[in-house]
Amino acid sequence: MKKSEAALLDKGRRLPVMEEFYTLQGEGFNTGKAAYFVRIGGCDVGCAWCDSKESWNAELFPPIPVEDVVRRAAKTPAKTVVVTGGEPSLYPLDILTQTLKENNITAMVETSGAHLLSGEWDWICFSPKKNSPPQKNIYSRAHELKVVIQKEADLQWAEKNAALVSPDCLLFLQPEWSVALQIMEMLTHYVMQHPQWRISLQAHKYMQIP
Repeated sequence: MKKSEAALLDKGRRLPVMEEFYTLQGEGFNTGKAAYFVRIGGCDVGCAWCDSKESWNAELFPPIPVEDVVRRAAKTPAKTVVVTGGEPSLYPLDILTQTLKENNITAMVETSGAHLLSGEWDWICFSPKKNSPPQKNIYSRAHELKVVIQKEADLQWAEKNAALVSPDCLLFLQPEWSVALQIMEMLTHYVMQHPQWRISLQAHKYMQIP
């Protein structure tokens, strides 16, 4: 496509959407709530344990108009959209969030904060990654901090980020799925000693839903 990726997909009027589906939120504060998920293709963070690596290459997903996505989301009873990826902060998202609000749809996003996050969001789930440190502006905006934990040493990264978010930001530690059973006892004891944290489990995987 080029030409600066068609002026970054016409300033956000189109996005490389990998998939859309209506399901229940499986992680963090909003676990168990119904939402329309919009997974945007493209990610330069590259987590080894990512469970949606097929989303990394945005060129695999032809850009589609934002209005079409919002129209489909508006047909669902929850009237809530969760934008995920990939890494949504790669794209200008102001038009998307504006269109969602015009349709009385709650706008939520899941981001590593690796790039400046655009758009006006009702809920920002911030999940920082060591291999691509977050932009500073995300810390004051995040409603929840969700840190994926593979080993005990990752708790230092969690605390480093927790020290930078706002006092009202909710704090979650989430065991990486492939090692969850091995580290659950360690995480349980940690939260008991540091009760400002909560445990986030990938409930959708236990429930075997998308």
